[in-house]
Amino acid sequence: MAYEFSDASFQSKVLDNEKLTVVDLWAEWCGPCVAMSPIVEELATEYEGKAVIGKLNIDHNPETPTNYNVRGIPTFLLFKGGELKDRVVGMQSKQSLKAKIDALLV
Repeated sequence: MAYEFSDASFQSKVLDNEKLTVVDLWAEWCGPCVAMSPIVEELATEYEGKAVIGKLNIDHNPETPTNYNVRGIPTFLLFKGGELKDRVVGMQSKQSLKAKIDALLV
C-alpha cells in the first residue's frame, strides 16, 4: 500500500530517509492522477522493503509542491538519501516509472 505523505511528515519520511523514496504529487480532481493511482499502489507493493513509494495530496499539503516548483500534476519526485535525484511529470507507464526507480536502486 502506498504511503500517505504530508507537509508535516515530509522532512522525517522523505528528506531524513536514506532509502529511495518516490513521492507522487496528485489531487482528487486530476484525471491523470487518479488514473496513475493503481500503478502507484502496485509499485508500492512490488518495491516494499526496497523503496518507499507514496502519495502527497497537493490540495491538503501546499508547502511541498511550492518548495519543489511543481507546476503540473501528476509529478513524481524521486529522492535518495534525502536528495532530489529525479523528477517525472505527467502520466507514465508502469514500465517507465520502474525504469526510473531501478536506476536509482543501484
